[in-house]
Amino acid sequence: MNQWKNFSKGLFKENPTLVLLLGMCPTLGVTTSAINGMGMGLATTFVLVMSNLVVSLVKNLIPDKVRIPAFIVIIASFVTVVELVMQGFMPALFEQLGLFIPLIVVNCIVLGRAEAFASKNGVFSSIIDGLGMGFGFTLSLTLLGAVRELLGSGAVFSVKVIQGDLMLVFVLAPGAFLALGYMIAIARKFNN
Repeated sequence: MNQWKNFSKGLFKENPTLVLLLGMCPTLGVTTSAINGMGMGLATTFVLVMSNLVVSLVKNLIPDKVRIPAFIVIIASFVTVVELVMQGFMPALFEQLGLFIPLIVVNCIVLGRAEAFASKNGVFSSIIDGLGMGFGFTLSLTLLGAVRELLGSGAVFSVKVIQGDLMLVFVLAPGAFLALGYMIAIARKFNN
């Protein structure tokens, strides 16, 4: 039962994007559309879950002096898997996300969960924690992408919803800051 609390914390109470304000670079950079946000979120979720799993398995074998570099190597291995799979099977999404896929290696959400949670807990708890944080990140990025896409181009998941004049600022960088700011304010209102 305690593991499921960890799962729900990542979705709401400790959402990486809206509450902890982690991973802002991909959050602001790739969320020009809902599909980009979802793709980045799911890629990060895979890396989170798999790196948490491996870190929790090998935590007692890694000396303290090389703990962080070892975690980075583990994370980089899974990012490479994601990058190759995405490049081979989803080339259009891979093109859109570009440089942000390799940057998952240094995403503070992934390394932070490996250090703060997976290195101190069992395998099942670490997987559930990775799923919760990953799905929370995915939910935030998808929602932010959907808001920006709707207000900027009148579509959600490339399906045209609004015709007429739109606020093009939302498909640009300033629109990411505006939309994210409002989402953070709404999340804080609900969490209080």
